[in-house]
Amino acid sequence: MKQPEHRPWKVLHSEYLAREPWFTVRREAVELPSGARIPSYYVLEYPDWVNVIARTDDGLFLFIDQYRHALGRTSYEIVAGVCDPQDVSPLDAARRELYEETGYGGGKWREYMVLSANPATHTNLTRTFVAEGVRPVSTQHLEASEDIRIHLLTFDEVRRLLEENRIPQALMAAPLWRYVAEHGR
Repeated sequence: MKQPEHRPWKVLHSEYLAREPWFTVRREAVELPSGARIPSYYVLEYPDWVNVIARTDDGLFLFIDQYRHALGRTSYEIVAGVCDPQDVSPLDAARRELYEETGYGGGKWREYMVLSANPATHTNLTRTFVAEGVRPVSTQHLEASEDIRIHLLTFDEVRRLLEENRIPQALMAAPLWRYVAEHGR
């Protein structure tokens, strides 16, 4: 199937409302190809994000849990983070995040999926990597704002978390659902 016809909007005016390391928002006045105008369209600029579906040599999934203030709850997650300017590539960022959050490393890595949280308003992409055969190589190296616990889960436990909607982060749940479906028993 071929790509749909590209029909970009014309930007009539653009201004930044906030420029913070983790929150940059701009308001634009735009004109659609039809001539319709939107006087205030908001765009959130984020650096790219990475996720890691990590498994040990014995097939256990490496999960973490942490409190998420916006939802007001602690839940299971796969390792994730942001691509920092010093990262050579998204793969480098994913390896760094796994090491920092869990102390695990090594293994065989491959890019698995690329998603957008919301292509209507977000500028970034999330790249999910699969790392198979990871092992502990250090202790955690957490930032002051992180309170993360590590869990090793079986395939069935991960499937159950998904079936019970206990992984609320959509950009984590989507690749996990695909992975579980591809490797199901």
